[in-house]
Amino acid sequence: MFRRRDEEQADTQAAQPEQRITSVLGDGTTYHGKLTGRGGVRIEGAFEGEISLEGMLVVGTTGRVTCEDLRANTVVVAGAVRGNITAEKVEIRASGRVWGDVVTIAFSTEEGAFLRGQIRMEEEIELGTEEEPQAEEIGETEEEVVMEEADGKEEKPKPKRKRASKKASTKN
Repeated sequence: MFRRRDEEQADTQAAQPEQRITSVLGDGTTYHGKLTGRGGVRIEGAFEGEISLEGMLVVGTTGRVTCEDLRANTVVVAGAVRGNITAEKVEIRASGRVWGDVVTIAFSTEEGAFLRGQIRMEEEIELGTEEEPQAEEIGETEEEVVMEEADGKEEKPKPKRKRASKKASTKN
């Protein structure tokens, strides 16, 4: 009887993907832009822009993130985040500061953590972190799309040729 419970726990633990940090934005680094992809990211520097991750985001004690809408599977805040957080699991550590709303399935804080905003607990969350497919992934190239738009004509586009420039000869 006790053995079966241990086996069930092992199966549950194996079903959960291991989340680990694969990239680090170090202390003293400032980054402006868009952060998307898969895997774990730790931010110890300053980040301003968009974040949409399939994985874990850790904002370290020296990390400062300004992001209108931060999306990741798991978010751990030990530094400062200005913006809304949408994640399956959110954890605010004692040194963590969040200015924004949080939408999550699981939420935890340590004593001393700061949150100025609202918390909305959901049973399911659609993160929307999948990227839109590019034209090449759909199976069309830009040239094929242009040919279809050319009033139904199925002619192949003719290559453009450069004409050799004729220099005017000067007579003395």
